[in-house]
Amino acid sequence: MSDITQKKMEQIAQMWNARGKGLITHMGLEIEEVSIEGVRVRMPFNPDFCVDRDQTLLHGGILTALLDSVFGLANFVAIEGVSTMATLDLRVDYLRPAHSRADVIVRAHCFRQTRHIAFDSGSIWFDGHENEEIARGSASFALTRGDTSLFEAMTRGKAS
Repeated sequence: MSDITQKKMEQIAQMWNARGKGLITHMGLEIEEVSIEGVRVRMPFNPDFCVDRDQTLLHGGILTALLDSVFGLANFVAIEGVSTMATLDLRVDYLRPAHSRADVIVRAHCFRQTRHIAFDSGSIWFDGHENEEIARGSASFALTRGDTSLFEAMTRGKAS
């Protein structure tokens, strides 16, 4: 981890996990790496997310939701003082069929920020196949800065 303290990384991970609801929770995401340069997250294989009889082809919507969520994590890591954010634009290019029973790996980073907007890019591949991207994505997010008391309360486990 460069340029980020272990304590901050743990706070961000706790907050990100606490905010996860519904599908994101069902994905069982595991944060593997966090740094100012970006984040790496693993999604364990889940046959519920497959659309074929053999349960090897991941639904594209899962990949889109995965990228969107990991972009949010990358923003919290890269940008100080963000209390909330909303996706403004999200583009996903599907590069090949997502056929596998392996875990899915996502790497994402915030490559530019203004006071109110963050820009991210990322890629997805199956574990063990780093040179065979399944999809690439880019997104922009509206940022709300200011009172981070909700963030701080969540990282201490006091928010409801």
